[in-house]
Amino acid sequence: MSADTLDRDVRIAVARKIIDDEVPPTAPELAGQLGTDITSIEASLHRLEDAHMLTLVPGTSSVWMAFPFSAIPTPFEVRVGDHRYFGNCIWDALGIPVCLDTDATIDSSCPDCSEPMSLEIRDGALLPAEGVIHFAVPAARWWEDIGAT
Repeated sequence: MSADTLDRDVRIAVARKIIDDEVPPTAPELAGQLGTDITSIEASLHRLEDAHMLTLVPGTSSVWMAFPFSAIPTPFEVRVGDHRYFGNCIWDALGIPVCLDTDATIDSSCPDCSEPMSLEIRDGALLPAEGVIHFAVPAARWWEDIGAT
């Protein structure tokens, strides 16, 4: 199997596991599912990280972010039916219902006063709500420190 094919298959398997189970697969799980060795899977995960397709926990081969999904709880909880996902930021949280082509509720809080905030996505549109979505770092600079963005 070529590296490009493996990378595509790993990326799809990561996304499917997160969508189905709300958590990313481990390298051994991917190796078993895709019928290859862990070393090849880990190399693929690192190539995907280098290509900005996902982010690994620093110093590991464990998925931290598979955009727009976060593998860990964040202040951007996205509820879709019985599933609960987390966006890495508000931009990613808004991307989850788009990625899944479904309605969703995004719960967060005001970063200034901590007041709870909720956004509703219905039929592909953000319902009117009060508030401001603020991006503290310009998108062109997100990859300078993607974990802090």
